[in-house]
Amino acid sequence: MSGFAPKIYQQQVLDSVEAYFKACHELASPSIAFTVTTERLWGRGNPYNPLSGFPSDMPYFCLRVPTGGGKTWLAAKSVQLVNTHLLRCEHSVILWLVPSKPIREQTIKALKDRSHPYHAALREAGPITVLDLEEAKSVTRATLDTSTTVIVATRQAFQVEEEECRKVYQSSGALMHHFDNLSPTQRDELLTDGEGGARTTPYSLANVLRLRRPFVVVDEAHNSRTELAFDMLARFRPSGVMELTATPDLERTPSNVLHSVSAAELKAEEMIKLPVVLEAEPNWQQCLADAIGRRDALHKLADEERRAGAAYLRPLVLIQSEPRRAGIETLDFEKVKNELITNHGIPASEIVVATGEAKGLEQIDADYKLGIADPACPVKFVITQKALAEGWDCPFAYILVSMASLSSATAVEQLLGRVLRQPGASHRQARALNQSYAFVVSRNFAETAGALRDRLVAGAGFERREVAEFVTAAKAEQARLDLEGHAGRVVVRPVAITLSEKPNLKSVPKPVRDKVSWDGKLNTLTISTPLTEDEAEVLKASVTSETAAAAIVEAAEVSRTTAIEFFQTPAELGERFRVPQLALRLQGQQGDLALFDDPEVLEYPWDLSPYDAAPTTDDLTALGAALKVSEGGEIDIDAGGHVVSRFLPELQRDLGLVYQPENWDEVRIATWLCRNLPEPSLTHASKQAFVAAWVSDLLRREGFTLARVNLQKFLIRNLIEARIRELRKQAVGKAFQQALFADDAAERVAVTDQYAFEFHAQAYAPSRDYDGRFGHFDFRKHFYGRMGDFDSKEEFECASQLDMWAQQGRIQFWVRNLVRREGSSFFLQKADGRFYPDFLCQLPGTAGQTGPILAVEYKGADRWSGAEDDRLIGGLWANLSEGRCRFVMVKDKRWDWVEGVLK
Repeated sequence: MSGFAPKIYQQQVLDSVEAYFKACHELASPSIAFTVTTERLWGRGNPYNPLSGFPSDMPYFCLRVPTGGGKTWLAAKSVQLVNTHLLRCEHSVILWLVPSKPIREQTIKALKDRSHPYHAALREAGPITVLDLEEAKSVTRATLDTSTTVIVATRQAFQVEEEECRKVYQSSGALMHHFDNLSPTQRDELLTDGEGGARTTPYSLANVLRLRRPFVVVDEAHNSRTELAFDMLARFRPSGVMELTATPDLERTPSNVLHSVSAAELKAEEMIKLPVVLEAEPNWQQCLADAIGRRDALHKLADEERRAGAAYLRPLVLIQSEPRRAGIETLDFEKVKNELITNHGIPASEIVVATGEAKGLEQIDADYKLGIADPACPVKFVITQKALAEGWDCPFAYILVSMASLSSATAVEQLLGRVLRQPGASHRQARALNQSYAFVVSRNFAETAGALRDRLVAGAGFERREVAEFVTAAKAEQARLDLEGHAGRVVVRPVAITLSEKPNLKSVPKPVRDKVSWDGKLNTLTISTPLTEDEAEVLKASVTSETAAAAIVEAAEVSRTTAIEFFQTPAELGERFRVPQLALRLQGQQGDLALFDDPEVLEYPWDLSPYDAAPTTDDLTALGAALKVSEGGEIDIDAGGHVVSRFLPELQRDLGLVYQPENWDEVRIATWLCRNLPEPSLTHASKQAFVAAWVSDLLRREGFTLARVNLQKFLIRNLIEARIRELRKQAVGKAFQQALFADDAAERVAVTDQYAFEFHAQAYAPSRDYDGRFGHFDFRKHFYGRMGDFDSKEEFECASQLDMWAQQGRIQFWVRNLVRREGSSFFLQKADGRFYPDFLCQLPGTAGQTGPILAVEYKGADRWSGAEDDRLIGGLWANLSEGRCRFVMVKDKRWDWVEGVLK
């Protein structure tokens, strides 16, 4: 995992966290900040749910990331954001909670390993100390004063019945020095033992934590949502709580989901292998044989790719055997292993058994440097019973075989999670190596596919609306029975037959009975839902005559074949949808074109020295208000008459008391500010000169001493960063106008097929699907089965109009373009952001040639005047495309404007 580069969706998660932390300070309270931030990010503000037992305005939020999305790395990377943007403090205490002891050991090992990406992410916060709970019970004050200290523990460790927990509250001589020279304010906040004159203040870890106001990270939070576990945390006076989970609680004690990553985003960024190709086979030996055949085929592809330079890959099969039962024959691990060896000639060295008693995987990790991924390791089959050891990770796992039905939820979810991860987090050449496989011993495909989808939702954190397309049938005849996989896009015609006798439906099991109905007047049996061969056998037993039985079998065959009409989307039919993008001819690269996706690639004069390096009136006001807060001054009403939260002011006061700033001089403060202002577009010298001049100017003003500037250096850093960003934005804006809209712009900018955005079949991931809130329309020509939500009724009506034209043949197909969804969003770069047109339409072509692309943007009349730059960049894109692209912006339902460009 070394040399880790963040994926785009991961950077977007971190941007959301930073935006929320900044909003906590800018707005009246962290709860208002949450609603405002989600409104800015997703177009709909989510209500804030306070955590029971904690201050109602404590920063508390959840990051929803499906299995395989890198939650632990995101948590480590967030620590620097906590220090800089929330606590505004050089060092902090992070209480990092995990669900179990094996995961605790794995997390501590990775966070301490200097070569691991988790440690590298943590180090961005400065000096780091990682401790377990036992080590924390003797932590020194010097350690806490000079490093960000991460204490990793299980959540169970803080439940009262645990011996470990009781020790957290016991007095310890090793911690006595933490309580020297405390102010009365600090002493008042400590836990005490005893009553009256016998009351004492224990020198406990709990009291050290209360002084330091730890920030709490809850990894795999869905395992931690018991009232008891969280109440215990409240006793440490945390500065905030961040949950990371694939499956947040949205009902009982709802999590505040700040950012939700979809499975389609992980697929688009090559983190997981989708779809899961499913095969249901009633004969367990045949099921196993099919899985072995699939593994061999995948291994052959992997070897071919390796000879062409790809990384080593040995696809693994994870087999879930049945548990042993006294006196009952089951498909237990011994029987499965014996089948592999005896009937398939697989050497015992290629099979490892991992059950509660058999610790085969631990032995592999001990024997091979890279564990099961080591090229010297021969293992190809892992047989487990319930679940694998927590934390065991192997991206080589490709195939899940379940000897039992998919009823053991936890075990199947866990094994699925192993199989979904993409080796090396990058796609392979062969499509088959970018998919996962499941073979299940079952007679009913539709039921098995449904159970597998349930497991993807409940365990892997996929959204219900996206799982339909992520489980597909390996065999065409099984695909026809998977109606859920074609949700809303399938027509099932009832099959009615006349019988000479009344069937005895009471003798038929309810699941089959629910699929049929009998009309006594007409003597007709109607099959309303397709029947499998097995179900037809059950149903024919309800009649006595051979003629009636034969008629039922024949009708059942029709019910699962010709009676089913599938409506396939253009994406499912294999249509390609490519949209030419804006490209820029880079100077000094012999006229080479580069995708224009960042205004930073423009050549622009950029130096800070000419600008006035001095704090503005607004800066001085912000510094004055923050000082009043840190000194405990009351600021209870803001300009709008809202009561302002006291949580952050009190937090800043507490941190100011415990993390006393050193006596720094002006040069050291300026050096620290420069180091903490990442601005790659500037030379170090120009940044240093600007910062030094800004600080000197500030120190000349009344009331600003070195001590005060040192105390407020985090806020000063933010103010200078905002000023530099504003100045750079002005410089980029001028360069943007010059490069794209000057008379000779065509020499520098091009719209070309060399850079074209492609809408891939399974990469469409709306943050919200359209739910019919503006009305219903039978969309037939949308490129995907799912459709992103609309911002207004007019936008919905515009989409309906486009679909009507498409049904008339004037548009081939179209897509609701998404905003900020990597892999499913087309954009045009502007000087200060990106323009995402609402709709993209593929127009009909001629004589084998692909037709033009039409981009349509709908603007409400109230937003028309503010959209001038969108119209300019859309028009430029169309003008430079030599007829391949068209653009129109519409208001007031002027559909005739769209018709004008359809011709």
